[in-house]
Amino acid sequence: MVFVVFLLLFGSKNVPDLAKGLGKGMREFKKATDDIKREFRESTSEITKDIDKIKSDIENETQDAINEVNKDINSD
Repeated sequence: MVFVVFLLLFGSKNVPDLAKGLGKGMREFKKATDDIKREFRESTSEITKDIDKIKSDIENETQDAINEVNKDINSD
């Protein structure tokens, strides 16, 4: 039904050109979407690395403090 209305509105000569334009538009949209996804993954990857480093630093500092407290307890 939709195709028949489409043919009546644009004519049989214009349909291939319109379909080609629609295909190009869809490809460009998909490419732009993929670029955005890639950028997002890259930026979140950097943030994740920073968070992991901070987490590691906190764990090391905590372990150092625990070791120091244990050393003080054992020396008394």
